[in-house]
Amino acid sequence: MTSSALLVMDVQRDVVDLADDGSGYLPRLRGAIDGARAAGVPVVYVVMGLRPGDPEVSTRSKVMANVLRAGLFTEGAPGSEIHPDIAPRAGDVVVTKRRGSAFSGSDLDLVLRARDIDSLVLTGIATSAVVLSTLWRAVDLDLGGVLSITPGSRRLVPHLAALSSVPDAPHRLPPPPCDARHQTPLPHPA
Repeated sequence: MTSSALLVMDVQRDVVDLADDGSGYLPRLRGAIDGARAAGVPVVYVVMGLRPGDPEVSTRSKVMANVLRAGLFTEGAPGSEIHPDIAPRAGDVVVTKRRGSAFSGSDLDLVLRARDIDSLVLTGIATSAVVLSTLWRAVDLDLGGVLSITPGSRRLVPHLAALSSVPDAPHRLPPPPCDARHQTPLPHPA
């Protein structure tokens, strides 16, 4: 029997401020979260968090050096909080990661195994980082049915291009958009 979870990744205040393109991503994500909850699918939030003093950041990592220069992802900082439009509810699991993938430096694998979750729906505002790196690791862990929700219509082409690099991913196309009033999938444009 397949047991799924919705992973809501890196939708933190500072990231939304930098990456939101005005395409309505947050309301669509809210609809996906509400739909998952209504269907009994657990919602797991994943945030990037760096400890004060940044002990997990190597001077060899140019990406992490840029993150530090931008002042992003310090645990406890207001900008590192999950965006209030999609905030977790009591009982939701929040996993803290230390790098791009939701599995990097986190206990996500343990959380998924403890709940017998073997299928993931991935969503994150940064496809080329968190979604793609998490997707690759999920494939390595033999998690089946990995599906990715696109961040926004203006980002569809880069999203599909990034996902097309995963040869064995079961789903490369975004799911159909949901009717916000009824939380039901609309027909997928063929």
